[in-house]
Amino acid sequence: MTESERPPLLPEPPVDALRLEVVLGALADPLRMSVARKLLLDSDEFDHPCGWFGFDRPKSSLTHHFKVLREAGVIHQRQYGLERRSRLRIDDLNRRFPGLLDLIASTGQDRRH
Repeated sequence: MTESERPPLLPEPPVDALRLEVVLGALADPLRMSVARKLLLDSDEFDHPCGWFGFDRPKSSLTHHFKVLREAGVIHQRQYGLERRSRLRIDDLNRRFPGLLDLIASTGQDRRH
């Protein structure tokens, strides 16, 4: 699917409005950190639904966590029919906070969520 065929992005802060304390606050939760890490290490080319992550959590809980990440500027989200799919904002985060994604990649998150 080409970029022009994708649904529009859900509201998110522009790259110049990203604030380090907000991004770090979103990533302070272990589940949200693991979302960012999985998107970074396992797939940066596709938008993924919540089910792709394999979390055993209620849908309402996951919806909250993904909303926090989107509103902090960590992920993009698009609405595909009834599901929202996510992608890490790699270029934006690297531009605004050089080195942050390297730290996320090197953080071992083997704990269960």
